[in-house]
Amino acid sequence: MKANKITLSIFAGTAFTAVSPLALSADEAKASIDFRLRYEAVDQDNALRDADALTLRTRLSYKTATYNKFSGFVEFEDSRKVFGVDDYNDTAGNGAGYSVIADPETSELDQAYVQYADQGFTAKVGRQVITLDNHRFVGHVGWRQDRQTFDAASFNYKADKFEATYAYLNQRNRIFAENRDLDSKDHLLNVSYKTPYGKLTGYSYLLEVDEGVDNSLDTYGFRFAGAQKQGDNKLLYTIEFATQESEAAGTEFDADYTLLELGYVIKGITLKGGYEVLGSDDGAYGFSTPLATLHKFNGWADQFLGTPSVGLTDLYLSAAGKAFGGKWSVVYHDYEADDGNAVVDDLGDEINLSYGKSFNKTFSGGVKFAAYSAGDTGSGKVDTDKLWVWVGAKF
Repeated sequence: MKANKITLSIFAGTAFTAVSPLALSADEAKASIDFRLRYEAVDQDNALRDADALTLRTRLSYKTATYNKFSGFVEFEDSRKVFGVDDYNDTAGNGAGYSVIADPETSELDQAYVQYADQGFTAKVGRQVITLDNHRFVGHVGWRQDRQTFDAASFNYKADKFEATYAYLNQRNRIFAENRDLDSKDHLLNVSYKTPYGKLTGYSYLLEVDEGVDNSLDTYGFRFAGAQKQGDNKLLYTIEFATQESEAAGTEFDADYTLLELGYVIKGITLKGGYEVLGSDDGAYGFSTPLATLHKFNGWADQFLGTPSVGLTDLYLSAAGKAFGGKWSVVYHDYEADDGNAVVDDLGDEINLSYGKSFNKTFSGGVKFAAYSAGDTGSGKVDTDKLWVWVGAKF
């Protein structure tokens, strides 16, 4: 970060200090702490050694009371390798020769912002979590131990069935610890309206990494998602389309995004089928979503965190429900190139399994498994299995 650059998070920290003592004269403030202990194992069919990691993520948060419609929030986050279980490439220069588990050790300011809220309008200035819609384009990547936040000024307005959000980001605080955060000049606009049949959303995300080189990633799209009751059952449906223009180092590309999804809830079980396309520009560029919660999409084995240049089509089927006081899910993915060639067309398939449970208001736990089977050798992918087991506690 440039020495003369005053970030929004520093401003928020200063303002937070000013707001906090004033808040004592209003309603009560609140402090909280959140722990997540997780074991992760990765087995890949390549020369890399199998990886395993046991990490503890801790978040300590404090929210001031509200004074004259202003409040403040601060949160610290720490991720540690524990009990010597640390045979993995943590993306921060440790564990060369092992498979990647993207949970480096870090201690950092996760959030620090001042908020103003009044009659459906909310403004936040500082380091904050920002999520939009289903996290496909903007998310917090909360699955990783060092989640994603943004140094930003954000504004949200809700009135009856209408909602609008605008945010300007000047730093992306990514999941790889502070030394890999990115300065940016990003504009996010998301506007939605609820109809009797579902929510219609239009958006534009204009992204630019502030690195002294001309670059842009501009995405415009719409989304419609809804549900209709059918007796004791429910029909679910989603359609989304976006177009993207990418420019970097004088090279320009265009690509489109399409999502079609149908679901049905019957006797407490949710069944879904979907077809997602991250398009390609003649096999030279794949549709990109760099601010997304990527782990949530295209398989938990994380084989497509970056879209291949040939693009990606993901045909998936899923089932989810409740059992023994917890929630289970099963997902199958079949991957192909959007603009395949003689070398790369079949991108493999994957099965995902999970079960999670909250034991009470304080403790929770779960287990998750992903098995990816590679397709054409030209894709550069290999068979990959991943396993997670975790417990959490909130106070």
